[in-house]
Amino acid sequence: MLFSLRIALKSLATHKMRTVLAMLGVFLGAFALTGVLHVTLAMERKAVIETEKLGPNLLMAMTGNIRFRRGDIRPDAGNTNLKLPDAVALLRGLPSAVDGVPFLSFPMPIRAGDKKVMCQLVATWPAYPSIRGATPQFGRFFDQAEEDERELVCALGPAIARRLFGTPEAAVGQSVFIFRARLTVVGVMEEKGSDVSGANQDEQIFVPLSTFMRRMSNKTYIHGVYVRLADGADFDASREAAVHILRKRHDIKTDKGQPDDFKVLTAKDTMEVKQQALDLVQTLGFISSSLSFGIGGLGILSIMILLVRARRLEIGIRRAVGARKKDIVRQFLIESGMMASAGGAAGTVVALGVLAVVYRVGEFPQVYHPALIGGTLIGSAALGILAGAYPAWQASNVEVLAVLRDE
Repeated sequence: MLFSLRIALKSLATHKMRTVLAMLGVFLGAFALTGVLHVTLAMERKAVIETEKLGPNLLMAMTGNIRFRRGDIRPDAGNTNLKLPDAVALLRGLPSAVDGVPFLSFPMPIRAGDKKVMCQLVATWPAYPSIRGATPQFGRFFDQAEEDERELVCALGPAIARRLFGTPEAAVGQSVFIFRARLTVVGVMEEKGSDVSGANQDEQIFVPLSTFMRRMSNKTYIHGVYVRLADGADFDASREAAVHILRKRHDIKTDKGQPDDFKVLTAKDTMEVKQQALDLVQTLGFISSSLSFGIGGLGILSIMILLVRARRLEIGIRRAVGARKKDIVRQFLIESGMMASAGGAAGTVVALGVLAVVYRVGEFPQVYHPALIGGTLIGSAALGILAGAYPAWQASNVEVLAVLRDE
């Protein structure tokens, strides 16, 4: 065995360019398979994390048509058909509803001193933190008394607090201005990042819904309702129940072809939006890696056939001094397997290095799948052995006397 390995290494070193070209296809296949599938797994994991940020057991009813663009899921802010009584009806009518909050959301300029930044204003009820799984890091969220009295108070996302006051803790007790309304900052929320809807929760400002609707804007509609369902609730049944309630309240007759003027989603639905894109990426990764592996296998096959022809004298001499057919077959299978294994290992190592950079730059969770890495390496070696099977058979059937006579 060691003798065969030495011969294989010497042969591959003698034909460096051929060896590198034969390895290239396997290298690209292993690189594509390892890289694309790991990135897909990391994106799936990130989507799950972002979905969890929406809040536990969350159902969302939103006004108008939902816009899906680059993974961003937002209500139609220009539609005014959803009212506060609709939210109350949902919270009272859904059997599985534990709690919920209506909300309005607008991009707004916010000012503190001579600093002015854009943020996403969210007007809602005091139960918002428990519904969306958010917790104030400094200070507190506004309470029910402030909602009832329409107080000019707010809670800031940590990114907005830093941009206006330097540090989140320094923002508590300070004043900010939205247009001419002066609001007192009662708290700063914990870091949350972006959720699966595409909203950066760290760049939001939260105000009491009654304050915004009556004292700041005189709005009579809402953009949506977040509903927290009971543990173990049937999400599909809850969605159908919510749709039925809103259709009845809006007098929508679906049997006459009238479309809904709202959209009801669950966290599962928002995950499926991203999963469709991830499935496409994964499929393309499989196709590209399969093509590369196929080209690599053909490259090894052609190179090994050339090597058989170039080494007829060596084969004849080895047979003449006692080498058996299975020794010749083993020799060529070792060489083809080594080429493919080296190409696969190199492609996998380079892919892992690129993944480390992608994970860091893209802020993805670091996902490494040992079974996928091991399968890629084993598959590369198996491809090499398969591609070298026919050349090895050719080499083992070289006629010794004919070779010695001709050479």
